[in-house]
Amino acid sequence: MKIFNSELPSLSNESVITIGTFDGVHIGHQKIIKELIGKTETNNMKSVVLTFFPHPRMVLQTDANIKLINTLDEKSQILEKLGLDYLVIEKFTEQFSRITALEFVRDLLVNKLNAKQIIIGYNHRFGRNRAANINDLSDFGETFGFKVHQISAQDIDEVAISSTKIRIALSNGNIEKANSYLGYNFMLTGVVAKGRGLGRTIGFPTANLFIEESYKLIPEEGVYAISCNYNERTLYGMMNIGVNPTVNGKHQSIEIHFFDFNEDLYGEKIQIDMHKRLRDEKKFESVDALKNQLVKDKLKALEILEHDEFK
Repeated sequence: MKIFNSELPSLSNESVITIGTFDGVHIGHQKIIKELIGKTETNNMKSVVLTFFPHPRMVLQTDANIKLINTLDEKSQILEKLGLDYLVIEKFTEQFSRITALEFVRDLLVNKLNAKQIIIGYNHRFGRNRAANINDLSDFGETFGFKVHQISAQDIDEVAISSTKIRIALSNGNIEKANSYLGYNFMLTGVVAKGRGLGRTIGFPTANLFIEESYKLIPEEGVYAISCNYNERTLYGMMNIGVNPTVNGKHQSIEIHFFDFNEDLYGEKIQIDMHKRLRDEKKFESVDALKNQLVKDKLKALEILEHDEFK
């Protein structure tokens, strides 16, 4: 898959395009992407997802505290696995939001992306003030020579409902439910940063995950069973999201303890797959009590990870 980020390509191949934010690339989105790819397999066209970043609401609603299921890199990774040919990421700005529907279709979809088929939702709106709809797009299609395929109301509703349910589930720590809608494990991606090193003193050394993207949705605080693909091997472990109250922590951190692993990860970029929430974070009466609980957490995590369907 080729990625074009803020630099629109001029495609020589005719293309089939779908447009949207596709946050989460969940099972509803995947159905649309697979339909998109299916239309290219018999006619030598290329499959294209046109998406926007930052999220339009980040730009047009300055007070909107938007949290997204995926970072841009995570989204790209999932789309590539689906077999997409091109991911085009258009930088969304106030200036871009003011282009007319005609300019959007003619200059971007037709002249740049060589659109011959467009798959779009019945409720899709575009152009300045979001004034144009799918009927306008069909009219443009007659002018510029492309076909418009409408995504059904039922499929669009399923996509919207799934996205909402995923965000709610993650906010409540219900990772299993979120994963069932995603069709894969929810992930956190970041760089391992130095922490206080307290875990090592009680036999549970941790990697502190720093996530650069402030818009990334972080699940509810608590302890989770996790896995990580690192240097062509799968690591298993548990992760705490919280403030570590037993050792008087004051700021939220994301700390991972990998089982049977002692390598130095400082400065490494890693991706954590989340499987299930084990328990709430709590303040223990002593460090020894915390250590005893961590032993129990490890046993529980290992049992969960052994049977997880997305492992």
